[in-house]
Amino acid sequence: MARFTPLEQRIDEWAHRRLDRVRDGGPQHPHGSGRVQPQRLRTWAIEFTVFVLKQAWACVFGGALLAVLVLTRLWYPESAALARNDFLVLAALAIQVLMVVFKLETLRELRVIILFHIVGTVMEIFKTDAGSWTYEGDGVLHIFGVPLYSGFMYAAVGSYMVRVFRLFELRFDRYPRRWITAILATLIYVNFFSHHFIVDARWFLFAAIAVVWWRTVMHVRVSRARFRMPILVSFVLVAIFIWIAENVATWSNAWVYPNQSEGWELVSIAKLGSWLLLMIVSVVLVTWVEKPQPPEAIAENATAQS
Repeated sequence: MARFTPLEQRIDEWAHRRLDRVRDGGPQHPHGSGRVQPQRLRTWAIEFTVFVLKQAWACVFGGALLAVLVLTRLWYPESAALARNDFLVLAALAIQVLMVVFKLETLRELRVIILFHIVGTVMEIFKTDAGSWTYEGDGVLHIFGVPLYSGFMYAAVGSYMVRVFRLFELRFDRYPRRWITAILATLIYVNFFSHHFIVDARWFLFAAIAVVWWRTVMHVRVSRARFRMPILVSFVLVAIFIWIAENVATWSNAWVYPNQSEGWELVSIAKLGSWLLLMIVSVVLVTWVEKPQPPEAIAENATAQS
């Protein structure tokens, strides 16, 4: 399987050209004098630029969908023959098709995204019936009152997860056995439903997440630079990012929580916990497609490409 799509390959080639120019820009002097510091700063500036570009590219599906939500919230005519909800479904589908046609997304990623779509839609049907949130507006492209674009919002999370896994060539120290993570993800998914009828086990699940992934360190490759961080930190950071996106989405009337029925207000910070739990389900689904590898695999790939 190709490591990059054509556009991603151009980003990587640009970075390597720039880094080669910095490396060959002149002699370096010892003890931090002369060109060492400027070259180091330029190197890290290039790596940071690549990091931002890759993160933005990993978010492209979700970002495009969020942009459509905002634009239709501001300018979609109420008198339009096509209901806004149906337009959003068609727009999300068009974005997905275009990404595949123009090779901006691999077929392997598409399979994972479809799985996220199914998992998310099932939960949406249950949650809206339980009154956790509602969807406003008319339309015919829905199932049991849930507009079909809702599944694409879960797919956006899946798209980010599977793309960032590949773009940054993620590797892991002491990753837990996948059957253990699968059991935990199953318990989390079940709890999203069962807590409406029995005790909410989320605090037990938070503790289990900490125990299972406590020792796991994630290794990230940007272009040539590599860094690492505890994987639990990455879970929290991504959950915060999704919570921010959720505020934009609810402002756009993508869905409405009960406390927003009389007017939009900030989504409760407690939702971070829900997004953290969903993150675990997402990670486990992705790692069953992309098996977690130890950091030595980075060095082996780098040697093979040099």
